[in-house]
Parts: sequence; C-alpha cells; structure tokens
Amino acid sequence: MGEGGLSRAMATDLIAVPSTAQRRVPARRRREPISGRLWHFTSFGAPGVLVYACFVLAPIAISFGYSLTNYNPFNPPARFVGFDNYVLLFADEQFRTALGVTTILTLIVVLVPNVLGLGVALLLDRKGWLYTALRGVFFTPVVLSSVVVSIVWSRLLDDQGPLNSALRALGVEHPPGWLSDPDLALYSVASIVCWQLLGFCVVVYLAGLQGVPAELLEAAEIDGAGPVRRFRAVTWPLLAPSLTINTVVLLISAFKTYDHVKVITNGGPGSGATATIAFDVLRTGFDANHVGYASAMAVLMLVIVAALTTVVLRFLRRREVDL
Repeated sequence: MGEGGLSRAMATDLIAVPSTAQRRVPARRRREPISGRLWHFTSFGAPGVLVYACFVLAPIAISFGYSLTNYNPFNPPARFVGFDNYVLLFADEQFRTALGVTTILTLIVVLVPNVLGLGVALLLDRKGWLYTALRGVFFTPVVLSSVVVSIVWSRLLDDQGPLNSALRALGVEHPPGWLSDPDLALYSVASIVCWQLLGFCVVVYLAGLQGVPAELLEAAEIDGAGPVRRFRAVTWPLLAPSLTINTVVLLISAFKTYDHVKVITNGGPGSGATATIAFDVLRTGFDANHVGYASAMAVLMLVIVAALTTVVLRFLRRREVDL
C-alpha cells in the first residue's frame, strides 16, 4: 500500500471511531429518595414486625423483668431482687432434677424419631395408593392434640390397662408399672412424645428423599455401587437439610414438653421423676404463685434452648450439600 493509501485508511479509521469526548455518556438513573423506599419497606414489613414484637419480644422482655423481682400476684407489692432468683436456681435441687429429666427426655426425643423416621421414610418412598395411605397414617398423630394423645396412652399403659392385661394373659404375673414406676415413667412419657412426633420426621425425610436427583443414583449404580453404598455416598449427604430441620424441631419440642407430663404423670411418680423444666415453670408460677422465680426458670430455659439450637445449626449446616 502506498503512502497515499495509508493516509486515507488512517483518516477513515479516525472518522469511524469517535473520540472519547464525542461518545455519548448515558445518563445516570435517578435513585428513589430514601423516604419513599423506607415507607415501602415499612408498609410491607410493619405488620409482621409488630406481631413478632407483641407476641414474642414483649413477653420475653416482661418475663425477664419479672425474673428480677419477687413478684407474687397474691402478695403485693413486688420487690426488686436483681439476679437473686438466678443464683437460687443453681442451688435448687428441684430445678436441677428438672434439668436432668429434660436432658434425658430431649436426648431420647431427638434420637429415636430421627432414626425411626428415616427408616420409615425409606420404606414409604415408593409410588402407589397403599404407600400414600400409610403416609397419612403416620402423620395423623402429629395433628392430634397432645392432651388427647396423653389421655389415650395413659389408659393403655395403666397398671390395669390393656397392655398389662395382655401381659398377664401371656403369663406375666407382675407386669411393669409403665407410669407408676419411677424408673420407667420418664421413658414411657418419652416414648409417647416420640410416637407423636415420628410422623413429622417421616414427612420431612420423604421430602428430602424425593429431592435426591435420580441421575446421581443411576450414575452410582452404573459405577457398581450397591444399595447401601448408594445410600451412604449419595442419599445420606443430600438428606443433611432434612436432618437439620428434624433435629432442631425435635430439640425445641422436647425442651418445652408440658402437656404430656401434666396429663400422664403430673410430674410423678415420686418426687419429680418426670417433671420437666416447662412443667416446673408452670407449677411454680401458677400453683405456687412465685411468678418472679418461675420467670427466672423460663428465661434460663430460653437461653439454654437458644444456645443448643445455635450450636446444632452451626454443626449440622456444615454437612449440607449444595446442588
């Protein structure tokens, strides 16, 4: 190319490509004033926040305020005692017993429905009207009233109830006192709570099983993995979110168990063999009218549950797999 042709090409390029100064800079989008966005958020979020504040935060704050006093509705006026109620809790033999009972009950209720629920979910993870009906059967106890469930089981496990009558008919002269023996009563109550919560675990695990990608299971089967190996390597890791949900729900439900204990054993037999912290809180606050002391128990129970839930969530979420 000659010198003239090169000059013409450079001129053409300069004409075709405008300079930076000539380029049109797009106008910036005007941001909505902060007052408008704040009003938009408030109009949608205020109802939920207000309900949460009235029915969750306010009762907690009121309970904490009562826990700092010796409030008794039948012996006014209330006197500010600071943290004396909390100091007395750790020296209270009855509260320590209730804490031990609640710990045992919580361990049983967290472990048993999780294990049995996973097994039942694996058996029901099939298509067909029979399996659909069985899912409804297992979930029915969850929607029943705890009082109704407690009354039915207390009749079944009574010393003269159907279970012990059947054992006597089989030749057992002295059947166990399921609800009258202090060594068995707590485990009987825990079994009833597990029975009622089993259906919840089954449904959650079934939802997790149906969310496992079929192609992953097929790939593992092609690679020669058997049913147990496929469950360990593919299914179980993907059920981690279901395990987290079940564990947290069972933990909270076990710690606040009251209805079953009140109806079935009323805290007995003996001296607090089945008295949980929740049962002790209501007995102290409403039967003995020591509202300040009962409020301290409730606040301490809230702290324990919150701490345990936080630890469990942080531990179990590490196992969750993102698809």
